[in-house]
Amino acid sequence: MQQLNQDQLLSSYNFELPAAAIAQRPLEPRHRARMLKVESGQGCSHLQVWDLAQQLRKGDLLVVNNTRVLRARLKARRATGGLVELLVLEPAALGGGQWICLAKPAKKLKAGDWLELLAPNEPPLQLQVLGRDEASGGRLLQFPSECIDAAALEPLLLRYGAIPLPPYIHEHQDSDNERYQTRFASMPGAVGLGTFKPLDSEDLNQLRLHSEWVEITAETVAAVEACKKRGGRLIAIGTTSVRSLEAVAQLNNGVLKTHQGPVNLVIQPGYRFVLVQGLLTNFHLPKSSLLLLVSALIGRGRLMALYEEAIEQGYRFFSYGDAMWIPPETVIS
Repeated sequence: MQQLNQDQLLSSYNFELPAAAIAQRPLEPRHRARMLKVESGQGCSHLQVWDLAQQLRKGDLLVVNNTRVLRARLKARRATGGLVELLVLEPAALGGGQWICLAKPAKKLKAGDWLELLAPNEPPLQLQVLGRDEASGGRLLQFPSECIDAAALEPLLLRYGAIPLPPYIHEHQDSDNERYQTRFASMPGAVGLGTFKPLDSEDLNQLRLHSEWVEITAETVAAVEACKKRGGRLIAIGTTSVRSLEAVAQLNNGVLKTHQGPVNLVIQPGYRFVLVQGLLTNFHLPKSSLLLLVSALIGRGRLMALYEEAIEQGYRFFSYGDAMWIPPETVIS
């Protein structure tokens, strides 16, 4: 039996985080957030996000995720009167307004059941359960037939839905509908299952992630090519940008091309990046795929030591928290 090294064990990516370190509300303005800079060698320095501009060089390219998080959390009532919470994930392959949703409780939803969406000041809207989606463990639901994609579904979600905040954010406020978005959010997008489904395989060689939908435009391809020609550095803002760029490049023998559709790439220690050279990101959950991705850039041991330092220094963790800046010169080559 093959002996796994520490990088291949999910338990190696666990750490204890005090509850007080989990940011419940964002700072205003955003650039006041702290930024831990990974230094060459083994050290780090403590800056603010505002200081990122001084970390960049002429010719660098920043690639951001412009997806707008949908108000994909819905409340519904079953014919028996029981309440159900739904999380809209992505359109089903058959289209026609069919969407894959996580449901709680899911076991009580059977094919043929009818649900009524509920929202203040809105009439109940009927949806039908079509069956179970084996890949996600969720349910296939029939929405109005014109809701064929995220853009078409969004008006309905604006009426009936709420932003699907992670469970570690304990209080939902109306301001979250805008504040949970990135500053660059402009294109409506579905919610990825990977955001909510924890990793459960101790052997990371067996890790498989749920696919996510990605669009790489001709404009992005041209910008990346121009950056390479002028000798600039490609800096990703957020892990979604990393996975999108690298996954599409892997589909095309290391070359970025236009793409619109699902991708599925596991990035963990041992992965060699073909496009991304630096990263600005949050502090991520223990034993998460995002922690694996960042570990691939600077090494698991170093990342875990930096997280320990961040906890000691009072950094704020997760979605509403502070940032980590990984300059290209610190990335494993």
